[in-house]
Amino acid sequence: MENENVINKRLTTFSKKIDIFQTILIFLIALLVPTFLGEFITKVFGATSVIASNSQIIIGTIVNIALITAAINLNGWGKIIGVITMPSISTILSGYVFGTASTYMVYMIPAIWLGNLALIYSYKFIMLGKNKNYFLAGIIGVIVKVTIIFAFFGILNLFNIFPEKLVSTLQAAMSTTQLITATLGVLISFVPYKLEK
Repeated sequence: MENENVINKRLTTFSKKIDIFQTILIFLIALLVPTFLGEFITKVFGATSVIASNSQIIIGTIVNIALITAAINLNGWGKIIGVITMPSISTILSGYVFGTASTYMVYMIPAIWLGNLALIYSYKFIMLGKNKNYFLAGIIGVIVKVTIIFAFFGILNLFNIFPEKLVSTLQAAMSTTQLITATLGVLISFVPYKLEK
């Protein structure tokens, strides 16, 4: 019962129209950014550009902004589960962010979903439920998210699920890149949070 109450917490109560609009907008960002932004960046800036080579950071940061915004503004399990699951599914379907490794990312989906849930839940429980600091919720959420994802990757790697040539790339993607994008998401999301507050 308490978990249900935590998931239903949000910073502001919105009108039904605004609630529907922001839910659709966050869902579209979570779904479309991983699917199309990487390809768009490559076409606009070229495949060898600095921006294209860092597209995973750009995409991951935007997805984390959507997760944090959902944590603060959306309520109910249906909306939260939608935001948690869409980015990883669209990333794998598009095949762009991880390239040839996208096939193997299917094994990481449960960990990514749990990591995303940890980030959202930290804001709902710590900031909205316990009235603690935005950044405290963010730091704890980022640490738990990255720990879950990296630990799951490490366990799967013990069973040699990933090809040897992809291990170092995936290891960086599931640790350093996750840490960078989640941290940037926390920092950037602070601006709309303060404006809303």
